Amino acid sequence: MSLTRRQTLALVGGGVIAAAGVTATGFALTRTPEKALAPWGLAGSYGEARRDALSYAILAPNSHNLQPWLVELVGEDEVVLHVDRTRLLPETDPLDRQITISLGCFLEQLRLAATATGHAVDITPFPEGEPDGRLDDRLVARAVFRPGATPDPLLPAIVERRSAKVPYDMERVPDTAPFTGPDLATDGTTDPARVAALRDLCWASWRVESSTPAKHMESVNVMRLGKAEIEANPDGIELGGPMLEALMLAGLVTRDQLATPGTTAYEQGVAMYSAMITGTPAFVWINTAGNARVDQLEAGRRWLRLNLATTQAGLGLHPMSQCLQEYPEMAEHYAAAHDMLAAPGETVQMLGRLGHAGPVPQTPRWSLDAKIRT
Repeated sequence: MSLTRRQTLALVGGGVIAAAGVTATGFALTRTPEKALAPWGLAGSYGEARRDALSYAILAPNSHNLQPWLVELVGEDEVVLHVDRTRLLPETDPLDRQITISLGCFLEQLRLAATATGHAVDITPFPEGEPDGRLDDRLVARAVFRPGATPDPLLPAIVERRSAKVPYDMERVPDTAPFTGPDLATDGTTDPARVAALRDLCWASWRVESSTPAKHMESVNVMRLGKAEIEANPDGIELGGPMLEALMLAGLVTRDQLATPGTTAYEQGVAMYSAMITGTPAFVWINTAGNARVDQLEAGRRWLRLNLATTQAGLGLHPMSQCLQEYPEMAEHYAAAHDMLAAPGETVQMLGRLGHAGPVPQTPRWSLDAKIRT
C-alpha cells in the first residue's frame, strides 16, 4: 500500500521530507514502480485467447498478494494450474485454505476474461484428486477453452478492481442486498449493533495476529519496502510512494521497526488498521456447506465475483481474514466468527468490509511470462 501524505506525516510528525534530505518533486516523479504495475496495462494485449485470459487472471485478488499460481499451456486449447508452493503462508494459513481461495479467484477471473474473446472455459478442479492434507504437486485445475461465450457483464470491472484497505465513508451506508446470492456473498449486514460486534471481532483478531511474533513476521517478511524492492519482487505487501520512501531514507521506517512493538512504525501501523476497522459501515461474508478443497475454490469464485460487483457499484471491499485463520492462538475468535455468521456445520470462508472509498492504487504483479511454466 502507498501511504497518503496525511498517514505518512502522522508517522513521525511534520518535516520528515527535510529530515530525509529529499526535495519533493523530482524524487516523487521517480517513485512509481512502473515495471511492477505494467501487467495491468498489458492485460488482453497478447493476441491469443489463452494468454489474453491469463493476462487478466493474474490480476485476481489473492492472499498477501503472493500470486501463488503457476500455469502451463497444453496443446492448442488447454491451461493447467499448479500452486507455487514457495508462496504459501504456513503460519497464518496452516491448512492452505486461504491460498486455495486465492486460486479459486484466479480460475474465475480466467473463465470470466475468456468471454472477452468469445470463449467458454470448462474447468475441472483437482483432476488428479484432492490432496489429503496441505496442497501438493497435484494439479489444482485443468481448464479447456472452447468457442461459445458472450462477454460476462462483470468483465469491465477487472482492471478497476482493488482491495480497498482504507477507512470508508461512515455517512454513506451501502445496501448489502444487491451483493448476496449464490454467486456472491452468503449474507451481509448494516445493522449497527451487528456491525459493531464484527468490528470488535476484526480488531481483536487483528491484534492477535499482529502481536504473535511468528504470525506477524510472516507478513513483515513479505513486505516490499520502496520502489527497488517492489520492482525486484512485485508481490507481497508493498509499502511505497514518495512520502514513505522519504521516511525509509531517513531511517524512520525499517523492516525491524515494522516488526517491533513499541516503535513508531509499528504503532502507527496499529493506528492505521484501527482506523480502517473503525471506518466500516457494513460487512459481507461467504459461507460454504463443506470445507473441502472444491468448497474453497468455490468460495474464491464467489469472492472474485463479489469484488467485481462491488467495484461496478462504486464500493470498496476489503477482506478481513484474521478471525477465520486456523491456528491455536486464533481459536477463540475463529469460534466467535462461526457463532456469529454460520449455521451449524458451515465454514465461513471470507469476511469483508464494505463501504464507499476513494481511489485506490493498483497493486504490483509479476508478468504473465513469469507465471507460465515452460
